[in-house]
Amino acid sequence: QVQLVESGGGLVQPGGSLRLSCAASGSIFTINTMGWYRQAPGKQREFVAHITGDSRTNYADSVKGRFTISQDNTNNTLYLQMNSLKPEDTALYYCNLESRAAVYWGQGTQVTVSS
Repeated sequence: QVQLVESGGGLVQPGGSLRLSCAASGSIFTINTMGWYRQAPGKQREFVAHITGDSRTNYADSVKGRFTISQDNTNNTLYLQMNSLKPEDTALYYCNLESRAAVYWGQGTQVTVSS
């Protein structure tokens, strides 16, 4: 079983920055991707960014150039550096891990961008 615990969310003004973290633990074998999704009130969950097992990164068009995904394999932690935040980035952000066998989700961390 894999556990994903997100942290780092909060309230930030437009133009500000936040860094989200996702600590992964448990029996982790072959990882296809680790990434971030978000869900705003009244909307479907959407892809934000992911990093593949061979360290390739992909981003949603809406966050390209503003968000950076990275990972620290020494402590199984995934990060999302979010810069130039906009009110439309307000959402519950979920960490996601996809292996050959299953897909895992964290509980989410709230990001609110407001003045």
